[in-house]
Amino acid sequence: MPTDLTIRCKKKFPVSPARIKKLSNWLLNECGVANHTVSILLVDDRGIRELNRTYRQQDKPTNVLSFPLAHGAAETLATIPVSELGDIVISLETAVNESREYNQPIYDRFAWLLTHGLLHLLGFDHEKSRSEAEKMFSEEKKILSKLRNYRRSAMTQLAINVDHVATIRQARGIKEPDPVAAAAICELAGASGIVVHLREDRRHIQDRDVRLLRETVKTKLNLEMGANKDIIKFALNLRPDLITLVPENRQELTTEGGLDLLSQKKKIAKVIEKMDKKNIPVSIFIDPDPQQIAIAREIGATFVELHTGAYCDAQNSADREKEFGLLATAAEEAFHAGLRVCAGHGLDYQNAGHVAGLDAIEELSIGHSVISRAVFSGLDLAVRDMLAIVESSSLSL
Repeated sequence: MPTDLTIRCKKKFPVSPARIKKLSNWLLNECGVANHTVSILLVDDRGIRELNRTYRQQDKPTNVLSFPLAHGAAETLATIPVSELGDIVISLETAVNESREYNQPIYDRFAWLLTHGLLHLLGFDHEKSRSEAEKMFSEEKKILSKLRNYRRSAMTQLAINVDHVATIRQARGIKEPDPVAAAAICELAGASGIVVHLREDRRHIQDRDVRLLRETVKTKLNLEMGANKDIIKFALNLRPDLITLVPENRQELTTEGGLDLLSQKKKIAKVIEKMDKKNIPVSIFIDPDPQQIAIAREIGATFVELHTGAYCDAQNSADREKEFGLLATAAEEAFHAGLRVCAGHGLDYQNAGHVAGLDAIEELSIGHSVISRAVFSGLDLAVRDMLAIVESSSLSL
């Protein structure tokens, strides 16, 4: 592995080893040394102070230390095909304090420290001279600018499900509130897409809604649907930007789990084949299960949407962390299988950020919690508040 990561802190810091390794590997690639490895040690202030005192004769904490492998090594080392750059030590405690002092997201501060440390391993040294310092800081600025652009394109997106606007309308059987108008407000507030579920019983979203949304949505329209013959025909004629196949039961209040591809493989494969002929990408709503992911890939799905219901409904922290672990593992497995990964169901203002922080997930689909908050705050603000949570999660470690 290009990055070897060790965390040695007496204090607990909320960090994701996978996210740190991904950042480090990106930096190695950007610096043209992707075939090399680097060792990263994360410590607290006490740990880095000991290293600073031992190796630099400075008895105080610092933010980052670099130890190039070649520095002080025996000459015979040059004859050995070693691809190890050296060690970078970062104090998480100082990184957190500095992020607060400079009013930076912790991810941005950590990225600067890691970039700074890596450039030292590559021979840059701002302490040699003014010209060397300018050269190093210029390189840092260039790399971090590219990282910001990369992260902007990779940031988790937020799609809003407007079904429950239609639910309120259908409760009175009148014309308002209109989910088409709601979708426009959501897009103006920053939503990356609009989601609607055209159910067989038409309990909320109606055919008219979907047709108008197809004409008016400026981002993308994701049509959730069961593998029902009439709705498949409707979708083929409508040609939405994306369909998501979900299980459907007339007695359920809302979707109660992922599609079971083990028992419906042939049926779902036929739907995907029909959609492919119309160039309509297909997402499959599944539980975070390796078997379901493997079948989704086998039958030609473009996306999977991971069912987050078990995570959201967990009654205690132990169960919640267990379910989150299953989501995290499934997201990585699906991503590495070549599937694009989304997630949704039951996400709200308390739990969405945790899921949005998973690197493999590119979009969350959220509806009920946003529409519920909109009753009190207005739809525009409700969407903006959720979007802020989703985006800020991408700036955490």
